[in-house]
Amino acid sequence: MPIDLSATFLPVRIAVLTVSDTRGLADDRSGDTLVARLTEAGHVLADRRIEKDDADVIVQRLHSWIDDPEIDVVITTGGTGVTGRDVTPEAIERIADKMIPGFGELFRMLSYQTIGTSTVQSRACACVTRGTYIFALPGSTGAVKDGWDGILKDQLDSRHKPCNFVELMPRLLER
Repeated sequence: MPIDLSATFLPVRIAVLTVSDTRGLADDRSGDTLVARLTEAGHVLADRRIEKDDADVIVQRLHSWIDDPEIDVVITTGGTGVTGRDVTPEAIERIADKMIPGFGELFRMLSYQTIGTSTVQSRACACVTRGTYIFALPGSTGAVKDGWDGILKDQLDSRHKPCNFVELMPRLLER
């Protein structure tokens, strides 16, 4: 999709949450990949954390970031599969004001091109909550690349036409 290079780029302040029972900052490759891509694109890393696969803990972290005026977007990686410990989508559903179903649908379409039918195991999802976008990606580096390169890089670029998530930010709290 086209980027209007005559328009002004508006950096977005993004918090990154890795959901994992086993990873730490030293071995969080998917989180590292996401941070590298968002900063390379010109955005600001507002915060980065790793939390266990526990819906209550995830909800608490998301609420704290949603309430932080210095954070515009939260991107999670991990916890979107179908095993008993994968609870990121359930945590997001608990706090969502509006789900963005097209995000998960498009993610799975893009992911199909790289991993085939295994993409059906992904429950990637997105929502808006109290004026903050939240995007949940699977925990593999490939999934992070698919989600960022195929969707978020353009949709979080204020110059992307015909429309993008950034231009809607001032209107997210409208009633």
